[in-house]
Amino acid sequence: MDNFKKQSLTEGQLAKKIEEQTAKLPSTVFLSLAFGSMAFSLALKLMGKKHDALFVGQWAAPFLLLGIYNKIVKTQGHDELDN
Repeated sequence: MDNFKKQSLTEGQLAKKIEEQTAKLPSTVFLSLAFGSMAFSLALKLMGKKHDALFVGQWAAPFLLLGIYNKIVKTQGHDELDN
């Protein structure tokens, strides 16, 4: 039973490789991307491109979520059970 629990909680190799690469990025990258998408959305809105502005404006939330994920990976480390 313990072996099953350990197997179900370990991460796949792809997830580990993604975490290794994203952990190298500073958190300000994701915050900058979020603010940049909001600014670009505002610029599109001012140019009268309403639908494009809405589309680009929705990018902010995923960028912020990726930043949170990045911060968790940095503070918690990779899969603790493999160590």
